[in-house]
Amino acid sequence: MRRRTDGQEGTGDARTYKKTDRQTAGSGETSHQQQYRPQQGPKTNRCWSTVTSVGKCLLLIILIPPFLNYASLQREGQLLLPEDGEIIDIGLGQKMHLMCKGQGQPVVILDAPTGMSSDIWFHVQENIALLTKVCTYDRVGLGFSKRVLQNESTGTEKVWGMSTTGRMVDNLHRLIGLAGLPMPLILVGSELGTLNARFYSHIHDAQVSDLVLIDPIPEDIFEEDQWQKYWYSQRVPSLQAMQFSAATGISRILIILGLLKPAIMGDNIAEDLIQRQKYLLSNPAHQSSAVDEHFFLNESASQVREISKFKPLSSRTSVSVIIGDSFDEQIPAPLNQVVAQLQKTLLEQTYPSANQIHVKGGDRRMIYKRPSVVSKHLWKLVSQRQSEQQSQ
Repeated sequence: MRRRTDGQEGTGDARTYKKTDRQTAGSGETSHQQQYRPQQGPKTNRCWSTVTSVGKCLLLIILIPPFLNYASLQREGQLLLPEDGEIIDIGLGQKMHLMCKGQGQPVVILDAPTGMSSDIWFHVQENIALLTKVCTYDRVGLGFSKRVLQNESTGTEKVWGMSTTGRMVDNLHRLIGLAGLPMPLILVGSELGTLNARFYSHIHDAQVSDLVLIDPIPEDIFEEDQWQKYWYSQRVPSLQAMQFSAATGISRILIILGLLKPAIMGDNIAEDLIQRQKYLLSNPAHQSSAVDEHFFLNESASQVREISKFKPLSSRTSVSVIIGDSFDEQIPAPLNQVVAQLQKTLLEQTYPSANQIHVKGGDRRMIYKRPSVVSKHLWKLVSQRQSEQQSQ
């Protein structure tokens, strides 16, 4: 056997080292890079692990609130429907919520402010129900009234936009007829409700004995640049933010934390009413309809202006107007002055014989913050009509 010498072993080792160097060079890496490569792997893995964990947490934060909110809305929608209310199918895929309390005539219909449900009339309805039958309803898309699907609307109904006064009045007329309410009515509206009440009274004048307007919206208000700028750059975007907050479940979180509260609160308010208001604050469908009513208010005002010219109000219909010191105490004084001036012009030109009632310290929130003032006038009006009926 041939023995290997030390020199040969050294030569072989050198060849081995050279080959290793060539392999390293061929791979594009230096021995220095190879030395530190194992140390970079764990750091990179830890970094990616942290990023993945943070991403999962963010994903859960984004997905869980809206999912839980949606599940809660499905349950609450059934549980919180008022016991005295009824859902009436008025056709065209629309189902409207109507709630009547009390007995007797004349029947009083209360139409809510812009973007609000019928619950806003709680105090007034409870009071007037002691004297006669008084009804509130949710406009389509608000509260417990189902919003029509686009492909379910056909025929002449498409003449009016979904969230405009013309369409709302058509819906109300259907609702009153299907509910079998006796005529004539006392029609009461606040804000957008005043536009609806005016439109209805001009078209169906034989069905309305008295028209009561609370903080009426003048139909020329959007011809004022400063009002239009305020409405579409501040008011509507704030409501769109509320809609987004409801859709993402943020509103429900804010309610739980006590940072978002219902409009009607107090020791004498039933728990189910408070819960209904919270439900609607968290309901993106309700908030979406509220946005639409505000966005198309300009069109609604235009429709009322045109119908007033085409068909003046019957002389048989009495008109009462309840106005506070300001339209909205939370908006700048110049805007309130614009509204006040246009309201004055409206009454002088369209309803010169209207009975005007001024509420000191009141604004558009008086129907739920100072309901006794509104109830007092309605009580007097109903009593007068009842006396006339008894004398006939």
